[in-house]
Amino acid sequence: MRQTSTVLQVQTVVQGQVAAWVVDYARAKTAALAGRVREPILFMRVKLIQGRDHAVPRPAVVQAVVDLDGRLIRAHAAAATMREAVDLLTGRLQRRLADANEHWEARRGGRPGPGQWRHISESARRPDHFPRPVEDREIIRHTSFALPWESPDEAAFEMDSMDYDFHLFTDAGTGMDSVIYRAGPTGLRMAHTTSFPEQGPSAVPLTISQVSAPVLSTGQAAERLEALGLPFVFFVDPTAGRANVLYHRYDGHYGLITPADSPGPRS
Repeated sequence: MRQTSTVLQVQTVVQGQVAAWVVDYARAKTAALAGRVREPILFMRVKLIQGRDHAVPRPAVVQAVVDLDGRLIRAHAAAATMREAVDLLTGRLQRRLADANEHWEARRGGRPGPGQWRHISESARRPDHFPRPVEDREIIRHTSFALPWESPDEAAFEMDSMDYDFHLFTDAGTGMDSVIYRAGPTGLRMAHTTSFPEQGPSAVPLTISQVSAPVLSTGQAAERLEALGLPFVFFVDPTAGRANVLYHRYDGHYGLITPADSPGPRS
C-alpha cells in the first residue's frame, strides 16, 4: 500500500553554507516520494554538501539514504547549484525506488527472466573527484564486512540500489570472491579472484573477465590504481588470500574494502 496517511519526516544534514529555503525544498521534494512507492519508507536522510573549492565545477552535492521496508536505497547527485542537485537527486532516487518495487514484485512471482531485468542508466551527474596530489592521498576509510553470497542478478541489483559503481560479493554459483562493476554507460562486467570461463545464465546482461585478480599488497594496489588511471583495483591480499577493493574517494583519498568473514566452501 502506498504511504498516504502520514507525512514522511526527512532527516537533513547540512555541510557548508546552504540556504534554509533550499533545505526545506530538499525535504519537501524527497518526502513526496513516499506517496509514489508501494513499500513503506521507514526512514530517509538527505545530506546537502556545499563545497567551497572554486576548482570543482559542480560543488553542490546531495546524498540520500532511504530505508525502504528494511532495505537501504542510496543515491547522490552533483550540480552547479544546490537546487539543481536536489532536483537531480530526487529524480534519480525516484527511479531507484521504483526499480526496487519492480524487483521485489518479480521475486515474489519467481526468478526474474531476461526480459524482466531493467538496468538503471541515468544522466544524473556524480560528484567530481577532488584533485588531491598523489603524494597526499591516504586510505582514510577501511570498510570490512561479511561478503554476501549472491547471484550476479542479486549483486547487480544491490549495486544499483545502493548507487555504487562496483559491488564486492561472493558469487553463489562459483563460491569465489567476485566484483561486479559498471564497464561503460550501460554495460556490466564481473571479475572473479580466479579466471572462470563458464558462467550460469543470468537476467543481467554482463560480460565476464577472463583475467584473474592480481595478488598485491595494499601499497602495490595503490600504485596500480594511479599508474593505470583506474577508478578501483580488485585484488587478492597475499596474507588473507581474500579479495579486496581499493578505490578513489570523491575527496581525493582512498577507500579500502575487505571481507570480514571467513572464506566459505569453494566449488
